[in-house]
Amino acid sequence: MIFMIGCVKLCRGKLKPNAIAMRDFRTLLDHLRVSCLIASSALISGCVEESAVSHLVELAIDNQVFVQGGEFALGDVGKPDGTPYVTLTDHSRPVVNVRIDSYSISRFETTWGEMAVYYEDLERAHLYADQFSLKKYLMVSDDPLSPNYYRKPARVPNYGEAEGYCAWLAERTGLPFALPTEAQWEYAARSRGRAVPYATDTGDVERDPYLRRPKEYVDPSIPPSGNTLMHSSLKFERRPVGSYPPNPLGLYDMTGNVAEWTQDWFQGDYYRNAPKENPKGPDGPLDTDNPEKTVRDWAGRGEHIGGGGTVFARSGQHIDSSGNGFRCVVNHSEPVN
Repeated sequence: MIFMIGCVKLCRGKLKPNAIAMRDFRTLLDHLRVSCLIASSALISGCVEESAVSHLVELAIDNQVFVQGGEFALGDVGKPDGTPYVTLTDHSRPVVNVRIDSYSISRFETTWGEMAVYYEDLERAHLYADQFSLKKYLMVSDDPLSPNYYRKPARVPNYGEAEGYCAWLAERTGLPFALPTEAQWEYAARSRGRAVPYATDTGDVERDPYLRRPKEYVDPSIPPSGNTLMHSSLKFERRPVGSYPPNPLGLYDMTGNVAEWTQDWFQGDYYRNAPKENPKGPDGPLDTDNPEKTVRDWAGRGEHIGGGGTVFARSGQHIDSSGNGFRCVVNHSEPVN
């Protein structure tokens, strides 16, 4: 009942902005309003109505932020004193100057509520019904205290579901939705290639201490603080998308909350021979027995040392690995909203 009252307040416009910029407030309000519809459809009726799918698709388009293409230095550009940010590996070096075409990218990470609609619409949830370790990635809740609260960023059971969600949006909209390439992801995280180590409002981090507490003292009712959640990797809990200030481009949680899949096959030394125009990674996996895709935003996996939480850090994970999130892009040279 409380949940439905909250939805009614949203639909009647009774939720008012506080310190949020009006443009971002309207975006968040639209996101909440549609999430109410999605969650009420999926959780109360037990099925997803076509209206929920239609509103989700509309929201996915509205939440796209246009990124004007251009040239930038892809990789670890280094600190002002010339030393690298990432010291644990050399995967983000050498820096390579590349050019990428214009595109759009989602303002938010994909949420549990959105994934619930996708799973139900394509009848995919049953594929994991007998896999106990993966069931937590199929759950969705209307309880803000739950780690699977529908407004929190989803983690997927494998790479295929992230790719599948974007492909589903492409089919539903007729627009070229896809996972971002590594270059697209970093270009957007760095607000069109700025020399900053973190995708926050300031380019630096002020960590929310939320998940540093022992598990029994983690309280989702405590309001967010700081500008990012670089959490303990042992906890499943996250903050709802949009809880922290966006980067200058208007994108949320590209540092922290959850790590994100990209579409590129992983190659540790890829930058040594990366093409200068729209790099998209190797044509296939380097090891067919261990196919890995590139994961970015390792700050979403924990508080990494050695620069592992910066926007430059990159590594690969097996395509069957679970626990990563994602966001989609639209590969169109003009704005789509």
